[in-house]
Amino acid sequence: MDHDQSYKLLFSHAEMVADLLRGFVREDWVQQLDFDSLEKVNGSYVADDLREREDDVIWRVRWGREWLYVYLLIEFQSTVDRYMAVRILVYLGLLYQDLVRTGQLAGEGRLPPVLPIVLYNGNPRWSAPTDIADLIVPVPGGLETYRPRLRYFLLDEGRYAESELAPLRNLAAALFRLENSRTPQDVERILAALGTWLQAPEQSSLRRAFTVWLKRVFLPGRLPGVELGRINDLQEVQSMLAERVTEWTEEWKRQGMEKGLQQGRQEGRQEGEATLLLRLLELRFGPLEETHRERLRHADADTLLQWGERVLTAQAIEDVFGL
Repeated sequence: MDHDQSYKLLFSHAEMVADLLRGFVREDWVQQLDFDSLEKVNGSYVADDLREREDDVIWRVRWGREWLYVYLLIEFQSTVDRYMAVRILVYLGLLYQDLVRTGQLAGEGRLPPVLPIVLYNGNPRWSAPTDIADLIVPVPGGLETYRPRLRYFLLDEGRYAESELAPLRNLAAALFRLENSRTPQDVERILAALGTWLQAPEQSSLRRAFTVWLKRVFLPGRLPGVELGRINDLQEVQSMLAERVTEWTEEWKRQGMEKGLQQGRQEGRQEGEATLLLRLLELRFGPLEETHRERLRHADADTLLQWGERVLTAQAIEDVFGL
């Protein structure tokens, strides 16, 4: 079972999806969702060229008073894909085609809303544009009207600090904490919490999904070449971790140092690029408003590069930011 399949097994459980939305999609409309209505949708649909996508993790849920649907297209990424927004646009089109074909529409024959989620757990931090409009060359005049806009919701696990995640009684947060863990002791604490949260007999499937992910994805990634033996439960993972804590601590420490150095170099470069672009913009257009400064502070590397290229031809600050 590969990286994607192990993640998909986890997010084939309604509790994981509900905690992901509750804990990390911090928008008002999420409070109106009826999480008891969460229902996994068949992810098999066929494009015009007959290539099938059968393994999408797609859920629907009641929203407000009406029987509306929110679909989650969860893409699991361990590497940065600059053109992820293009992939999401294609997936969304395929999904809508399928909903039209099967008659799964909202009132007055309209299409239901969709929340595309990209879950990223790699290094360095995610730097690809999250809106397809930022991948398209800006053009003057009326043609700009036809430029597509579609934004996906990015969850970059590495951006969340332990101090932010640890207080949450949240299954998705526990997954992120495991991904970000630096020592075997960190893992033991998180596994102990998961064991407490997932005690009920009806949660045995989710316990098993976490165990599979730990055995097939997490532990081999941290300890390549180490024989893990037969692990069938979270408690067995904890026991094995305790038995080999000294050996594993050294390996964890080495990997943590390498990860920290790589992340520090990436963030340092990005901060320098933002500072340089701020200076160029102020030389060209004068002091920037705080809203523009805020956009610079939170922009990824590719977006900063695109804005930097626009400085040369922009007639106004709005031309740079594509407003």
